[in-house]
Amino acid sequence: MTYCLGILLPQGLVLASDSRSNAGVDQVVRVSKLNLMPPARDRVIAIQSSGNLATTQAVVTKLHEAFGSGDPAHDLGLARTMFEVAGIVGAQLRSNIVADARFVDPYGDPSGNFLVSGQIAGEPPRLFQIYAAGNFVEASSRSPFLQIGETKYGKPILDRSLTPQHPLAEAAKLALISFDATLRSNLSVGLPIDLVAYRADSFTADLVTIEEDDPYWNALRQAYSEGLAALVAGLPAPPAAWGA
Repeated sequence: MTYCLGILLPQGLVLASDSRSNAGVDQVVRVSKLNLMPPARDRVIAIQSSGNLATTQAVVTKLHEAFGSGDPAHDLGLARTMFEVAGIVGAQLRSNIVADARFVDPYGDPSGNFLVSGQIAGEPPRLFQIYAAGNFVEASSRSPFLQIGETKYGKPILDRSLTPQHPLAEAAKLALISFDATLRSNLSVGLPIDLVAYRADSFTADLVTIEEDDPYWNALRQAYSEGLAALVAGLPAPPAAWGA
């Protein structure tokens, strides 16, 4: 299992993914689930993945190999819009599942899911969720974040606090708090966290890896836990008639 989060804002994108992959309690490995396509002057494209690791790695690797090939069916460097990018990723996912599913099915689920995001010159940043069937939905100002993998623990803080008007730094803070909640409640999600904060129209993206000893990560977790405990302590007590 894994947890991947994408946040779409007028200022840009915040993307975060954990790095834990496990095929049993004694088969835990660290694998990056956030991949940036090769840099280009007119586009930034990021792909986050969850699900069958062999399937998702094969999809991402084939897209990397096709980048710059000139093949319009597979080259993300030729896509005119992020909608086309999402379509190419979805088609590649379908192709891999068709080729491999009958061999993988006896051993487990062969499917994968993706978050595909970025910006191509001439349009604003965009964010898509691609399902195992290869079809997809797009984030909007009414639904500014998308999640795949182990989503339920990190969703409440985003539902309560995230707005489309958030600056990138505040959104990144909420993203990390969302991951803290998930790590505390699910052992199948684990550090390190890969994080990208992409500013619209910059056409450059840097991936930051947050390890267990990161000072900001630890300070944020501690402050959030203490603040939450203080908030709960200050809430009104139940009425005496309830017997509490």
